[in-house]
Parts: sequence; C-alpha cells; structure tokens
Amino acid sequence: MTKCWFDYKTIIVTGASSGIGKLLAEKLIRDHGCNVIGIARTESKLVSFKESLGQFSHKFSYFAFDVSDKDKWTSLAAELEEKGIRVDILVNNAGILPKFDRFENYTLEEIDKAMQINFYSAVYSMNALMPHILKSDCASIINVASSAALCSLAGTSVYSASKAALKSFTDAVREETRGRCYIGLICPGFTKTDIFRSQKESSSKSQKAMDMVSTDCDRMVRLIINSMWKKKADSVFGIDAHLMDMGNKLLGTVCSDVASRVMKLSGLEMFRDIFYDKKN
Repeated sequence: MTKCWFDYKTIIVTGASSGIGKLLAEKLIRDHGCNVIGIARTESKLVSFKESLGQFSHKFSYFAFDVSDKDKWTSLAAELEEKGIRVDILVNNAGILPKFDRFENYTLEEIDKAMQINFYSAVYSMNALMPHILKSDCASIINVASSAALCSLAGTSVYSASKAALKSFTDAVREETRGRCYIGLICPGFTKTDIFRSQKESSSKSQKAMDMVSTDCDRMVRLIINSMWKKKADSVFGIDAHLMDMGNKLLGTVCSDVASRVMKLSGLEMFRDIFYDKKN
C-alpha cells in the first residue's frame, strides 16, 4: 500500500451505516489504517457494520444520532474534547433524495427535512468541530454534494437547492480557511445505493434505467478516496454528472430543458408526477 497523507488518521464519516458512507468508512479502515467514527441514525446498522469488520472492528466507533440535530453535534464535540480524541478529518456524506415531484406538491415538512439533512447538518457539524479539527496538522473537511448542485433537473427543486447551498457554503469556507484546512467538495452523479428508496416505484424497468446512468458504489468510493488523496478542491464523478456539469456550463438552462424532455420520454413512473397532474 502506497503511503497516503491520511493513513492512520482519525476521521468522522456521516451516513456511515449504508451506501457510500459505509463503504468509504470500510476502505479507510481496511486500506489506510484509519480510525473512523461513524455517525448515523440507526444504531443497529452501525453495530452490524462494526461486527462485519472482524479484526478491524476496533478501528470503528460510532455515535447514533440524527445529523440534523445541532445539539448532538455540540455534545459530540464536547465529548471528544473531554476524552482527548483528536479528529483530523470530517467527511459530511449523509444525505437524502426526496421523491421526484413538482415543488407545489412538497409539504413544508419535506422541504425542511431535505434542507436540514443535506445542508444544515454540514453547517452544524463544521460549526461544532472545526475549532477541534483545525488543531490537527492535516486538518481536512470533505463535503459530499451532488451533480444536482451543478445542474438542476425538473422534480428536484428541493434536493438541488439543498445541494447547491452546500456547494456554495463549501466554496466560501475553503477560501476562508485556505492554508489552514483542506476543504474538498465531491459532486457525484447517480450511484448504485439505496438512495432511491423514497421514490414511488422500484420496478425492474425503473431500476434498469437508473443502473444505466449510475456509477457502481465501489468505484465511486475509490474515486472519492483518490480525490482526497490528491487534495482536490472540486471533483465531479459519474458520466451523468459530467454531462450535467458540461451541459450547464455550455448550454445553461437549455441543458435542464433537454434533461426534462428525456425524463418525460422515458415514461418511468418515478417521473410521472413531475409532468402530469396527479389522478384524483
């Protein structure tokens, strides 16, 4: 294994019980000897993950709480300080994808939940932990946004807004901490995880369509780790993400219009509420 700057460091990973967060935590532990502190809401999943690590289980500890609870972050920072645990890196990965729908059909509760988890959780974690992390000689924060932060699609108004907010926030903090802390932003495209669990349809047709444009989770995690290794400021991963990024830069709103037409022509049930009135 080639020596890497974050080998054997202590890293907090949010959303560590499933998907990208879980696999990222595992690879950081197994391949880089890191001590990972996982944050997720469901304790049983965190316990199961720890047990699955076998001989590496001592490298993983966890705190089970909702990342959108700012008081929990304050308490965590105090507990780490009290126990003398030095955190070097924070990876804000937790996120949710609300169902594809028109903005007018979202409830205020659904909007607030998406903003809290996708955006404010990073604000809360960084506010609580940054003074602690800046004491490290390799202080680093990596925020996982989305290709939706680069180009908005119909049916993703709330999701795109939350991820665009995270991107802008990250860009600003990067400049404010330049020379003191490495700040990285990851904008992945669709990835083969369970993030589509909130969608209304999970038929084989929909799954096959999404698989065609989705990046394998293992590959996505390897790309993220490589980006961290090189200390890249901004990274866009996935064919769909690159198309959205370049399309938005070259075509502006035309890119969103073209994407909407493709979504509509696909005939997938998961996009139906965006373009057609709901049946009574």
